[in-house]
Amino acid sequence: MVDMLDAVSLQSRILDHADHYARWSGLAIGIVAAQRLITMDSGDITMPLVFAITGFGLCAVGGVFLGEALALQPQEAVRTASLAPRLVRDQVPPRMAPLLLLQTVLLVTLLAIGAVTASSDVDRPDRAGGVLNVTCEGIRTSLGPWPGLYYSGPMFAALAVATPVCVWALRRIAHGTGDEQQRRDRAWAITGAWGLLVSSQVLLVVLMIFVALTDKACAGPLGVATIAAICPLGLLGMFTFGWSLVTVVAPRAVDDEAAGEETFDDE
Repeated sequence: MVDMLDAVSLQSRILDHADHYARWSGLAIGIVAAQRLITMDSGDITMPLVFAITGFGLCAVGGVFLGEALALQPQEAVRTASLAPRLVRDQVPPRMAPLLLLQTVLLVTLLAIGAVTASSDVDRPDRAGGVLNVTCEGIRTSLGPWPGLYYSGPMFAALAVATPVCVWALRRIAHGTGDEQQRRDRAWAITGAWGLLVSSQVLLVVLMIFVALTDKACAGPLGVATIAAICPLGLLGMFTFGWSLVTVVAPRAVDDEAAGEETFDDE
């Protein structure tokens, strides 16, 4: 009987940390996959970078999703229920979640603008939607890489796959079992994984636009204004990427700080 209890206790401890192992494994696999993708043979230096960053973000989301599926659902002797309904917005980071949503809207807007303004390369007609054609000193020239559909296709696909998965996981957490701290940790980790995908894509798009508009000094006043507008977005992307990475690795570290601030405010 004691051996059976010890085995159950050991299994419980392993399952209790399975979500941590899954999250860390997702990040590790994402790094390895990104290294492989960025070195793949391609006639275009930018496309491997697009695949590498997108692959890393999807692996991070996949690891957190797997961790959520493996998360131990506690079986309590006495279960209690609150009359107040649980809402997803009560589980996600109160400050960073709106910031990530705003960043996502800006990312989709930039990708949409890039898709509308992109053209085929003058020297590579087969690469449609990968450059911006301008007239520089009376000569028709192509600036790139530009975030048109040639490059933004994988990004849109990644967002279309990862976003519903993360929303489903957050709803599962909000309406599932577990104490408040466990639900918050899991919800923050999922938010962080989604933030890794979004912020890394924001950084890539900002880099692409910056390189294209500074190429050959043909951007003009509108290009200079565009560079000035996207630089703050790049800084925001670096901040949210760092926060998201820390949150995926150790959500309790970030959550405890927020909880401490709330306690101080209550006092």
